[in-house]
Amino acid sequence: MISITVTALVFGVVFLAELPDKTALAGLVLGTRYRASYVFAGVAAAFALHVALAVAAGSVLTLLPQQVVHAVTGVLFLGGAAMLLWKKGEEKEEIRKPEDQSFWKVAGAGFMLILVAEFGDLTQIMTANLAARYDDPLSVGLGAVLALWAVAGLGILGGKALMKRVPLGLITKIAASLMLGLGVWSLWEAATG
Repeated sequence: MISITVTALVFGVVFLAELPDKTALAGLVLGTRYRASYVFAGVAAAFALHVALAVAAGSVLTLLPQQVVHAVTGVLFLGGAAMLLWKKGEEKEEIRKPEDQSFWKVAGAGFMLILVAEFGDLTQIMTANLAARYDDPLSVGLGAVLALWAVAGLGILGGKALMKRVPLGLITKIAASLMLGLGVWSLWEAATG
């Protein structure tokens, strides 16, 4: 059974955390050079794989006592909030243009770019934390993958317009605040539970 509440919470947190990430910009660049549907297919597949790995890792954490899980996820959320608030500007990466514009070449380029760039990324760690926190792998996985796909779609189809209207700093602060709140809440539950 899927929990709409957990799915929505995960979607919001992951969406806001991923917006200022370099992969949204990479999707934008790929989307301006290649057919958007081909790029999205590759990027979506890579994100689905990352979410599956994160949810599996988070599900393993649920085998620990609840107080330990709350304490660990609380500390990791606070660390994630700190990373968002204090990360420096990231260097723009050169994206190689495949000579062949076929579906498999373009989707493969998008898949490989996201697979490498997102491995161990903040949103993957957050997804594992949320899976451990809520012990609802299906709802967490659905919320996370939908959020990542939404950010990828925005990046591919019109991220530049969004970034002109909503300052990146504001998006980052909102995501960090949500993570800070989740971290404090988790630590409070660990202390009182």
